[in-house]
Amino acid sequence: MAESLIDAQFQKNPLPVLRAARRLRSMAAGEKLRVLVSAAEVVGDLRDYCRTSGHALIASSETRGVFSITIRCQAAPSA
Repeated sequence: MAESLIDAQFQKNPLPVLRAARRLRSMAAGEKLRVLVSAAEVVGDLRDYCRTSGHALIASSETRGVFSITIRCQAAPSA
């Protein structure tokens, strides 16, 4: 299963979170999305988004000022 990537370096909040939310809506349950950001506060905002939306933040790391956040898409809620 391939991992999707969003390079949102140098983008200000809330754009990286909005881009991730949009991409996750089009993904199947179990697929992974990796988001690259350069602002530390976006990591917390993505963590909060995952907590409220039901997606799983499965990994986060930082290398030379670039934060990498990996999110596993959960099944869409039934209507």
